Amino acid sequence: MKLRLFIILSIIGLAEYYSFIVVRSAVRNLPSALRITLTTVYLSLTVLSWMGLIFFRTINWANVPHLLRNVYIAFVLGFVVGKILVLLVMLIDDIRRLITWLVSALIYRGSSAGDTVANIDRSLFLKRTALVLGGLSLVGFTYGIRNRYNYRVRKIKLKLASLPESFKGIRIVQISDIHTGSFDNHAAVAHGIQRVMDQKADIIFFTGDLVNNHSDEVDAKYQEIFSKLSAPMGVYSTLGNHDYGDYVQWPTPQDKIANLDKLKSIHAAMGWRLLMNEHVVLERGTGKIALIGIENWSAKANFPKYGDMRKAYDGLKEKNIPTKILLSHDPSHWHAQVIPEYGDVQLTLSGHTHGMQFGVDTKWFKWSPVQYMYNEWAGLYTEGTQNLYVNRGFGFLGYPGRLGVLPEITVFELV
Repeated sequence: MKLRLFIILSIIGLAEYYSFIVVRSAVRNLPSALRITLTTVYLSLTVLSWMGLIFFRTINWANVPHLLRNVYIAFVLGFVVGKILVLLVMLIDDIRRLITWLVSALIYRGSSAGDTVANIDRSLFLKRTALVLGGLSLVGFTYGIRNRYNYRVRKIKLKLASLPESFKGIRIVQISDIHTGSFDNHAAVAHGIQRVMDQKADIIFFTGDLVNNHSDEVDAKYQEIFSKLSAPMGVYSTLGNHDYGDYVQWPTPQDKIANLDKLKSIHAAMGWRLLMNEHVVLERGTGKIALIGIENWSAKANFPKYGDMRKAYDGLKEKNIPTKILLSHDPSHWHAQVIPEYGDVQLTLSGHTHGMQFGVDTKWFKWSPVQYMYNEWAGLYTEGTQNLYVNRGFGFLGYPGRLGVLPEITVFELV
């Protein structure tokens, strides 16, 4: 733990050091008054951003105007990520100069004036590159606020082993990670729900994290909006790690239990069938498939493991239903337990990662920092006859925006 903290603090210190060097270099040739003003503004913004990060949990963000809160959080994230990019570029420059110096000292024992000029030109180029990347990060995260309700509908044809004939062509819509407490626009959320309904799904699945922490986040207006979700074969849901209220302090243990009980009742009031370590049998024509829903189950130490596959499977094997779909919020569950122990689950639907709401997400290339924690973090993954789909999330948490990874409504057609 101490080593990790030392590494983090070292990275932060280096990022701040290099960023200041880049800014100082950028304003060096400006008039004295302007140079001092810009440097002071930069240092003031640095202090402001770190104050926000240090005291993030103690600030009552609910009392901060939404626009101000969103712009501030986006600015801080863009500022911090920009400085990390500056650090990476400047480290490349320092490593290059170190190698050049070693080669010069060991082989050539000196360098010409032309080499010195070339080194200065390269260093200046890299400093300017670092400054541009830092600026793009700041602008990008601020612009990403516009995308927080920019819902992307993704359509996927999926073949499942042993799928009954009567289920072929069935349309399933999955949404995940609503995080109601982060929303600030009822109309925009209602538009997203209408886009779900526009898909004419036969059945709808929600894979957890209806709230950030408190059941009260789903006020009467949001209950009305979410109640509009309906499908001929029903709406089924499960819980995510945020639904249990584990990330806030409760006056008593009973208050925490009451919060979860209320959230369960909200699912029911909206017409959603909440699956708590249990299964149901879905029938269409003469065919049947099993739908399994478990509470949050994570292979990561920082997240809870309330799910119980054994309990959810109780009585299922006797029913002899070959096609099984699992709703499990955390995608780390798939490799940790589903694949090695439950090879008859053809499709697992998860969410949780949000694609970190930041990255490159194209048909040809995908990258996000979250991939260094989760091997499966967005889209479809297949091993043998088993499939996992990780939904990128309907809502947002922390960063009030989306940069490169848009909120998602997934439509599956089983073929």
